[in-house]
Amino acid sequence: MSNMSVGEFKAHFSDVLKRVLAGEEIGIVYGRKKELVAKLVPKKADKKSRRKIGILEDKGKVNFTSEFKITEEEFLNP
Repeated sequence: MSNMSVGEFKAHFSDVLKRVLAGEEIGIVYGRKKELVAKLVPKKADKKSRRKIGILEDKGKVNFTSEFKITEEEFLNP
């Protein structure tokens, strides 16, 4: 990911957009400290994949039966 200032971003918006469409991530920095305030990412890269459990995947199962009930008061005041 490359970073650029707000002024640089404004001056080269079309070029930045082409770079993002090509798959590059671009950070926008602002202020004297050049803090990252935004990030442009390609639309397809924005989708989040399903979270993996890791080594415990497919190792266990949890079932809550109808007997497992808790009142709102029990939940809020353990």
